[in-house]
Amino acid sequence: QRQLVESGGGLVQPGGSLRLSCAASGLTLDYYTIGWFRQAPGKEREGVSCISRAGTSTYSVDSVKGRFTVSRDNARNTVYLQMNSLKPEDTAGYYCASTGRALCGRAYLTSITNDYWGQGTQVTVSS
Repeated sequence: QRQLVESGGGLVQPGGSLRLSCAASGLTLDYYTIGWFRQAPGKEREGVSCISRAGTSTYSVDSVKGRFTVSRDNARNTVYLQMNSLKPEDTAGYYCASTGRALCGRAYLTSITNDYWGQGTQVTVSS
């Protein structure tokens, strides 16, 4: 029963904020690099942000840098994505994923290999 479960998505106006959570059960997140990915209808999956096992290193793609912040609370076995200044182009299903086989960075976010995936939470940014 090893699972990642995302929550916190919803409908927001442009400029609004959301905080997504990725809660793990059956696995200990401090063993894993955690990534956030998103996919809009008709679009390829896009890596957004990642965080290292200890939470001391993060990486975000340019399109969200300065607006999104990834963090983790290993004691609570949870990873967060704080999303500020949301834009319509941020509309997508957001997924968290974990891997014990890659470091957080651009290369990881452009890869497809992960050990576990959540089922996603929808973020819609619209007026």
